[in-house]
Parts: sequence; structure tokens; C-alpha cells
Amino acid sequence: MRAGRARAPEEPARRQDPGRAWGGLALQALLVAGLLALAYGAATNAADKLARQGIVAGFGFLDRAAGFDISQSLIPYAAATASYGRAALVGLLNTLLVSGLGIVLASVIGFGIGLARFSPNLILRGLARAYVELFRNVPLLLQLLVWYVAVRVALPEPRDPAAWREAIFLTQRGLFLPRPDFSEWGALVPGAFGLGLGLSLALRGVSRARAARTGRGLPLLWPGLALSLGLPALAWIGLALAGRPVPVAFPARGPFDIEGGLALQPEFTALLAGLSTYTAAFIAEIVRAGIASVPRGQGEAATALGLSRAKALRLVVVPQALRVILPPLTSQYLNLTKNSSLAVLIGYPDLVHVMMGTVLNQTNQAMEAVTITMAVYLAISLATAAAMNRYNARIVAVGRR
Repeated sequence: MRAGRARAPEEPARRQDPGRAWGGLALQALLVAGLLALAYGAATNAADKLARQGIVAGFGFLDRAAGFDISQSLIPYAAATASYGRAALVGLLNTLLVSGLGIVLASVIGFGIGLARFSPNLILRGLARAYVELFRNVPLLLQLLVWYVAVRVALPEPRDPAAWREAIFLTQRGLFLPRPDFSEWGALVPGAFGLGLGLSLALRGVSRARAARTGRGLPLLWPGLALSLGLPALAWIGLALAGRPVPVAFPARGPFDIEGGLALQPEFTALLAGLSTYTAAFIAEIVRAGIASVPRGQGEAATALGLSRAKALRLVVVPQALRVILPPLTSQYLNLTKNSSLAVLIGYPDLVHVMMGTVLNQTNQAMEAVTITMAVYLAISLATAAAMNRYNARIVAVGRR
């Protein structure tokens, strides 16, 4: 009879000493209490110094009249009646506008340059590499100044603006567009746009479910455009037929400049161009690395199945590369949003320019202005990271099936 393998004696279960566990909790509690005491001491010390200077701490100043004008505002803003809170909201919307458009443009340019790095055309590959090396190695601030000077020089002077049917004007002081007022009944138009986007996303989910069952999804492009654009158009027309048309303020020639309407400053154009082209250089390298991480056999197999080079990239290579591209791409989106604060150096009225400039100088509420600005940027960054992480998790989950 063959002797069995000797069994090693089982180790006795490790038991945690209750006294040791309570000691660890006590140390953590003391650490938290110490941090809270330091925070309380710093807050009371700051409040005492502000009181000695005659400055009342708190956020009540947001309700006071601002009394200063803002050169670009996406919402109605009157310097005589608007509050500091309204001014902060205007700065926040300007930041979101340039950051959102910058992310879209940087993604389009970056993906195009990244794909061009794999082009069989030697000249195209060289131009793509030269773009990356040029824009990512020149400081962003210098690029913003170059764009700002170039934009202003290229535009016509205010006394001789470029006009289209006396409704749209372009000068060195900005692009002046008609401004619709979406307050009161006009809010139905953006509401219809949001509903159309929601229905488009629901249609996309239905298409994916059908594709999983039958292998063929539903058409999405034209139905999505019809929902996203058709519903707001129907709401606009319906309000006009109901006798409640959406009021539109048109720009007009003034004695010195164009007055009224929605003004998009050259500072906005320069900032958008600088942020987009600078960030696109880094995104291009991320895309290049992601595509290079996909085994070459995947593209060769797609070509053997009869797919063209473009379809092989779009349907086979890029979906696999997204698992490598998305994590560093999130960091570039966050960097673009934070780099938009450099707008203060070229005069674009973003959140930092409004809060840390004019509002801080007029109210001397330094702690409150800094807290609001930091909290807003933190919230934007966390929301962006959460959305990208959720999308990344979905891409990884699909790749593991």
C-alpha cells in the first residue's frame, strides 16, 4: 500500500488582538480630530483677520450688485442690476463653452493626426509627426499669444466690419450673432433639444440590443439628427404659431462698434484654437500608441476578409485600441479644462478672470473667491473623469466578451 503524502499541519487562525484593534482606531480618531482642530484654527484665524480689516466673511457678497460689465455672456447680463453670483455664472458658462468645444476639436484633430502617423503616404506621415513635435514642445502660453495676435490681425477693423445681411458681423472685436432669448416660454426649445438627445440615446440602446439578438442594428445617424434638431425646430415653430415667438436680439451697427446680439470675442477664438491644437498633439501620440498596441494580425485579418483599410481601422483596429487610448485621453481632457484658466492672460472672461480678477478686487473676499473657483474646477474635473471612466469600463467589458 502506497503511503500517502504527509499533510502539513494547519496553521492556527490568526486572531486579532482586540486591544490592538481599539488602539488603531484611537490613533485614527486622534489624527482626524487633530486635522479638524487645525482646520478650525485656520478658519477662525482667517475670520478674525478679515474682521479686523472690516471684511465680513461668508458668501453673502454673491447677492450684491456687481456693477461691472462682462464682454462675452451666454446669458442675459446687465452690469447695473446683475449680482456677483450672476457674474460668476457667466464666467462658468464661458469656461464650459471653451472647454467643451476645445475637447471636441482637440479629439477630432488629435485622432486625425494620430491616424495619419500610420498613413502609407510618406509626406502625410512626416507632416503629422512635424505637427506633434511642433505643438507639444512650444509652451501653451506662447501659442495662445501667437493665436491672439494672428486672429486680431486677420479680422477687419470695427469701422469696416464684414457683414452678412446686416444680421451677422465680424470685426477685430468679435463675431456678433443674433441672440435668442430662451427664458419663459422660450425654454421649451432647449427642453425639446434635451428630449431629442434623450430619445436618440434610447434609440441607440434599442439598436444595440437588437444587434446583440439579430446581428443587425437600427440606423442611428438620420433618426438621431431628426430627433435632436427636428424637435427644437417644431417647438420654435409651435411657439410662433401660438403667438409666443422666441424673441431674438439682432446686432446692429453703432456709432463706434457693433451693438447688441451675441458677441464671440477674438479672445475666445484664440483660446479655443490654442487649446485645441496644443492638446491635439498629445492626443495624437496617445492614438498612435493605442493603435500600435493592437497586433498587426488584426488588421491583416480584416484585410483578408475583404475590408478596406479605412473600414479595418474603424471596425477592427480602433475599437481594440480604445482600451489603451481612453485612460490617458481622460487626463488630456482634464488638462484642457484646467489650461483654459490661462484665458486670463489674453482677456477672455472665464471663471478665473471673473472671480479671481474683478470680483476679488472689488469685494476683497479672497477666501470665498478662491474656494468657489477651486470647487467649480474640482466638480468639472470629477464629472469629466467619472463620465470617461464609465465609458472606459463599458469598452473594457465589451472587449472581454
